[in-house]
Amino acid sequence: MIATPILGLLLNLDATATSAVALTLLAGTPALTFTGMIGAALAVTLHRGGLLLAVLVLPLSIPVLIFGVAASEAAITGPVSFGAPFSILCALSLISFVIGPFAAAASLRQGLD
Repeated sequence: MIATPILGLLLNLDATATSAVALTLLAGTPALTFTGMIGAALAVTLHRGGLLLAVLVLPLSIPVLIFGVAASEAAITGPVSFGAPFSILCALSLISFVIGPFAAAASLRQGLD
């Protein structure tokens, strides 16, 4: 998040595109974090959890990456609306924010048994 303005200058982006990319990063990071938290809680409870981590977390993180790139591209190129992919990205973050802690707690509770 801190490096976004510097990278925006290196990529010759204007100020609005740089701020839109920073906003997209701010909105997408919680979704990836909570998805990783669910995967880590599942991996801790199993003996060979490393393979399960890659199999579960990677498909769940692909939509976040797709809508993050779509929102960033819409902010940079312009003809496509920035609002639609950004709204879906925010919805994915909110869903993972609500479901993530409960799913991780359920997985850890099940692993104790």
